[in-house]
Amino acid sequence: MSKTAFIFPGQGAQYVGMGQDFYDKMPVCRQVIEKASQVSGLDLPKICFTENEEIHITEYTQIAMLSVEAAILKALEQEGLMPDVSAGLSLGEYGACIASGVLSMEDAFYVVRKRGIFMQEAVPAGGAMSAVMGTDAEVIEKACRETEGIVSIANYNCPGQIVITGEEGAVAKASEKLKELGARRIVPLNVSGPFHSAMLAGAGEKLAEVLQSVAVGEPKIPYATNVTAEYVTKASQVKELLVRQVSSSVKWQQCVEKMIADGVDTFVEIGPGKTLSGFMRKISRDVKMLNIQTVEDFEKAVETLKNQDTDQTADRE
Repeated sequence: MSKTAFIFPGQGAQYVGMGQDFYDKMPVCRQVIEKASQVSGLDLPKICFTENEEIHITEYTQIAMLSVEAAILKALEQEGLMPDVSAGLSLGEYGACIASGVLSMEDAFYVVRKRGIFMQEAVPAGGAMSAVMGTDAEVIEKACRETEGIVSIANYNCPGQIVITGEEGAVAKASEKLKELGARRIVPLNVSGPFHSAMLAGAGEKLAEVLQSVAVGEPKIPYATNVTAEYVTKASQVKELLVRQVSSSVKWQQCVEKMIADGVDTFVEIGPGKTLSGFMRKISRDVKMLNIQTVEDFEKAVETLKNQDTDQTADRE
C-alpha cells in the first residue's frame, strides 16, 4: 500500500515573497501567518513579502520559514489530506512536529522564535561551515576526527553532499585534508555561524528551559527525527531530541532512507524552495516527489494526492 510523507525544508531555502500568494488567496493561510506574527511579536508579512535583510538573519528566518510551512500544512489539512509519516530538515523538524501533533502550532511558533534568538546569540566568532561534494561519509568523519579543534558533520544531505561545521581554522584544515583525499569540490557556505556543531550546545541548553513550559502531545503519526533518523513515537522523546538537534548532526539522508524502507513512495515538500527535492533525486529516483511553494503547486499536489487516495480505495475494494 502506498504511503505519503510530508517533509519540511530548513533555513537557507527562504526568499522574499515566500508564501505571499497563500496569504493573499487563502484565508486559512493568512490566519496562520497572522497567528505566528501575534505569537512572535514580529510583522511576518513584512519580513516574508517585502525586500529586507531580516529574512536572512537567523533570529527572523526561522519563525518566517515555519509560519509559511505551517500555513501550507493547514491548507492541506483543510483539504482532508494527512500524511502517514513526516520529517523536516533542521528547523523543518518543527513543521513535522506540528504535522504529527506533538506540538500545537502556537507552541511551535513560540519555541522557534526563541530558538532563532538563542542560535543567533550563541553564534561564536570564528565559526564556519562548508559543503563537501563527492566524498564518502566515512572519509569525512575520519578527517574530522583527525583534525585538531572543533569540526564535525553538520548535515548528511544526500549521497555526495555532506556539510561540515565548527571552528573556522579546523573547518579549513579538514577541508584541505579532504581535498588531498579526493573530494571533488568543497564550497564554504555563507552562513552566520557553525550550526549543528558542539559550539552551539549553549543554545540547546537555553532551548531546554523554554521547552519545559510547553505541552507535548502523543504523536498522531510518527516523524523521523534528525538526531537519530528513527521515528519518534512517544511524547516523552520529543523535548530531548529537539534540544540535542541544535548541536547534533542532521541525518537527513538516513531519515529519508528510513521512510522509504517503511514503504513511503510519495514525498511532499512543503515550503520555500526545492532543496529537499534536489536531495531526493540523489537519494532515490523510485519515489514520487511533489513540491508545494505556490498556490499553483498546491492545487496540482492536492489533485494528485486525492487521485492517489481514490485509486488506493478502488484497489482495496
